[in-house]
Amino acid sequence: MTDPRAEELATRLAETRQRLDAARAAAGRTDEVDLVVVTKYHPVTDVLRLARLGVRDVGENRVQEAAAKVADLAAADAALAAAVRWNMVGHIQSNKAAAVAGWADRVHSVDSVKVANGLQKGRARAAGEREGVTPLPVLLQLSLDGDTSRGGVTREDLPALADHVAGLDHLRLAGLMVVPPLEGDAGAHFADAAAVAEALRREHPGAAEFSAGMSGDIEEAIAAGSTCVRVGTAILGPRPVV
Repeated sequence: MTDPRAEELATRLAETRQRLDAARAAAGRTDEVDLVVVTKYHPVTDVLRLARLGVRDVGENRVQEAAAKVADLAAADAALAAAVRWNMVGHIQSNKAAAVAGWADRVHSVDSVKVANGLQKGRARAAGEREGVTPLPVLLQLSLDGDTSRGGVTREDLPALADHVAGLDHLRLAGLMVVPPLEGDAGAHFADAAAVAEALRREHPGAAEFSAGMSGDIEEAIAAGSTCVRVGTAILGPRPVV
């Protein structure tokens, strides 16, 4: 029996990968770029379909929804679940950070010492409860325009936060993430963020990742050096009404 939704996802996924390849070629890049498929509000059955199509990086914005999907995917297909890397890409309240560290494989949205400390606490607890738990890779979310109400740390406060995270033994400072301001040219915003990411790498050579770009601005992000794009709508279609 055919699965129309699986066929739709396969088509959209292929189109997105073609966009990525074309953007890399246009930028003269031969390195790989991570594709994180953001499944916010979409059911775990879609995550299962995506995993069967070879998707290995899944992104979530909401803590409780993500935790439920992690458990449901493991119950549905343990082998596929083991191959999926769960990315937390949304804002994290400090009182929920410890819980995130229990299921996340990578966090893109650390924007305060409180969140970092919560993740540290949760990862330390996980390491004490089961074997094979490694330091959690985290990216610092940058607020380019200084409006931290949308999430992110200001560029002035970024160095101190980076130093703090680098000193936590259950976290690994992996790089920088950015959501560009709503106003202005995306390409210019990404170029600005790329310069900040490079400055971060000079101080912390292990912080090599640069998470930038979503469905509408993949090309501009890749041109600026993004190593990871976070794509939802272009692959899954409009989010269900909740």
